[in-house]
Amino acid sequence: MSDIPEDDLEDSRSALASTLDATAAILPWVGKTRPPRFDAQLNERWIDASIRLDQAWSNRHGAGADELRPAIFNLYAIAIETADSDCLRLGEALAGAADRLEDGAPPVRLIAALTGTIECLRDRAGLEHDAFAERARHFAARLETATTSVEIAERSIVLDRLFVAEAHEQLELLHDALAALPPDAYVLTTEALKLAQHAETLEIWGVMHLARQFADSVTHHANELDGDAARDTLLALLDRLGETIDAVLA
Repeated sequence: MSDIPEDDLEDSRSALASTLDATAAILPWVGKTRPPRFDAQLNERWIDASIRLDQAWSNRHGAGADELRPAIFNLYAIAIETADSDCLRLGEALAGAADRLEDGAPPVRLIAALTGTIECLRDRAGLEHDAFAERARHFAARLETATTSVEIAERSIVLDRLFVAEAHEQLELLHDALAALPPDAYVLTTEALKLAQHAETLEIWGVMHLARQFADSVTHHANELDGDAARDTLLALLDRLGETIDAVLA
C-alpha cells in the first residue's frame, strides 16, 4: 500500500465516492420485504379457493365433475372482493371458460389454457406472488382467446393413425402389467391416465373416458388385483378400449 503514490490514492477515493454514497443510500432498504397488497385473510381464502379449484380440475372426469363450476365461481367471488383489475379480469376469464365447458366438447386450446392457469394458481404465495399481476394478465388473455376461438372440426388422418399406433403400444403395456404376478397397479394406473390425457388432447372422447374408467377400476380393486373377478373386469375394459381405439380409423 505504501508503494502507491498518495495522489493516486486520492484519485481512487474521489472516483469511488459517488458509488459509495449511492450504496449507502440503498442499504436501509436492503432486506426490507414488500408490504402486502391484500388483506392476509383474503389472500388465505384465495389460496384455499385455488387449491379447491385444482382438486376439482384434477377430478373433473370422476367424482369432482360437479365441483368444477362451483370452484371456479368461488374463486371469481373472491376476485371481486379484491377490487383488483387483474384479479377481476382473471376471474371473468375463468367464468367464461366455465360457461364454454358446458358445451360438452370444449376446444383443446381451452383445456390447455385452463390447465396452465390452474397449475399457476397453485402457488402458495397466492395474490402476494411478485409476478401475480403479470401472470393474471397472461392467463386471462389466454383464456379469453381460447374461449372465443372456433376450432376446425375436420380431423387429421395422420394424427389419428399416430394416436392409434401409440395407443396400441400402451394397450400392450397394460395387458403385460395386468398379467404380471402380482399385477403392477402403478403401471396400470399411470399408463391408463397417459392414454386418457393423449386422447383428450386430440378430442377422442370415447378412448379418454374408457381409459379413465380403467384407471378408476384399478384403484377400486387395488387390494384384489390378483383375484379372478378383478382381472376379468379389467380385461373386459381393455377389450372395450381396444375396440374403441380401432374405431378411430373406422
